[in-house]
Amino acid sequence: MDIEILFRRLMALPYIPSLLSWAFFGLLAGVVAKIILPGQESLGWIRTILVGICGAFLGGFLAAFLGYNVHMGWNMLGFVAAVGGSVVLLLINRLVTRT
Repeated sequence: MDIEILFRRLMALPYIPSLLSWAFFGLLAGVVAKIILPGQESLGWIRTILVGICGAFLGGFLAAFLGYNVHMGWNMLGFVAAVGGSVVLLLINRLVTRT
């Protein structure tokens, strides 16, 4: 099977573009959080994406808990919440991994 045909079939699945969008959103949130809070920890691309995605969930939950209307999707309030959650996760990571 040709790689182009495989790629087209994967992108035709309804959840694949959403997963890629979440991963890219998480990567952006993780990178911005890392720029805001630079440090010596060496987070690779995968861990940066995971911190960003988990930060998006944490930030969205905290924003909703505080009464802000955070919608799913790409919007500025969601991005700010994701970056805020990612910064919190980076701070927790520093506390846990400190030797």
